[in-house]
Amino acid sequence: MSPTGLPCVLLLAALQASALTVDYEEDYEDVTVQQMLAPRSQQSDATEILNNLLKEYDRKLRPDIGVKPTIIDVDIFVNSIGPVSSINMEYQIDIIFAQTWTDSRLRYNSTVKILTLNSNMVGLIWLPDTIFRNSKDADAHWITVPNQLLRIWNDGKILYTLRLTINAECQLQLHNFPMDQHSCPLIFSSYGYPREEMVYKWRRNSVEAADQKSWRLYQFDFLGLRNTTDIITTTAGDYVVMTVYFELSRRMGYFTIQTYIPCILTVVLSWVSFWIKKDATPARTALGITTVLTMTTLSTVARTSLPRVSYVTAMDLFVTVCFLFVFAALMEYATLNYYSYCTRRLPCLDRKRHNYSVLDARPPPAVLALNNSTYWQDFEDTCAYECLDGKDCQSFFCCYQECKGGAWRQGRVHIDLLELDAYSRVFFPTSFFLFNVVYWVGYLYL
Repeated sequence: MSPTGLPCVLLLAALQASALTVDYEEDYEDVTVQQMLAPRSQQSDATEILNNLLKEYDRKLRPDIGVKPTIIDVDIFVNSIGPVSSINMEYQIDIIFAQTWTDSRLRYNSTVKILTLNSNMVGLIWLPDTIFRNSKDADAHWITVPNQLLRIWNDGKILYTLRLTINAECQLQLHNFPMDQHSCPLIFSSYGYPREEMVYKWRRNSVEAADQKSWRLYQFDFLGLRNTTDIITTTAGDYVVMTVYFELSRRMGYFTIQTYIPCILTVVLSWVSFWIKKDATPARTALGITTVLTMTTLSTVARTSLPRVSYVTAMDLFVTVCFLFVFAALMEYATLNYYSYCTRRLPCLDRKRHNYSVLDARPPPAVLALNNSTYWQDFEDTCAYECLDGKDCQSFFCCYQECKGGAWRQGRVHIDLLELDAYSRVFFPTSFFLFNVVYWVGYLYL
């Protein structure tokens, strides 16, 4: 390329770049002007409309006062429910509460069909005095600005929404706890306007719920909801009361792991003593006392998640029956030990002591071994004839197999107390199994 051609090429490229820049800036300025002109016109119109509407507006008076009642259409959007507190008998709910009514004083003629306003306008017009009757505590959301929305249509219709978090009371009926289901209500009405002045109405599909993934129903399943309308009569007049019921069902997983399974295993553990020989007093006594104390601890822990209700819940019944089984296993050995060591030992030992010679260097077998099986054989041989003489056979319970005969046995059931462990090995598991069948079928399916 010649030396004179290079400057020409550079000059041509510079002119093209400047032309593109000018075109881009002109396009940008045109778009900006078009975007700014329309909002400025609408802003001036909206400002003029609001100024005209509020000139003679009295926000202390409801719409159509003295003419007809004000109709309030209600919508509720449920953001989340939970947690539910069984101890405090309450649940928490986060909702967007929407109310719609018509105020003829706010009608206007303009090309602007709807005025969407923020919370600054809320305090300048009349609003319904809605209260939540069963709320213990309620908070409105103020971050980053008050979560309120106000829309005014040109025909005077008004939409007012706000976000609320409410701790509402829910009287839980815990007779079937932890297999219980509840209908937790959210009740609202007007505070001062009776039915002759203000009427609430549900809109179609007026109660909707968000996705349940963010809900904090840790121990419950959400079954659905329903809404009702009632009229209550008070000394101040008849009021329209609106109620939303949230159907909840308790999950049993936590209580099965923490209470039911430990109770069942503790009862089964108490049956181990039936397979320990009857003269092992320390082992059987320690096992019985340990299981009783364990059941006492489990019953105390099970009550921590419940309020102090005066009636018996399903869990109370199960824990109490398990405690009775464990206590009965301990009493079974006490009964066996009493009849084996006390009732029959004293007369037999006294007779053997009288027959014992001082010149005999060997002590009697009953004195030699009180805690081994040798003692039982010598003891039974010594006392067998006393039972046959009729001293012990007059009672309902019989000590020896030889006592089965005789006219006194008519209409009675023979029970060998020395075989009480063998009876218990069958009776305790069978009765506990039958109790579980009746318990679970009764509470889950009936």
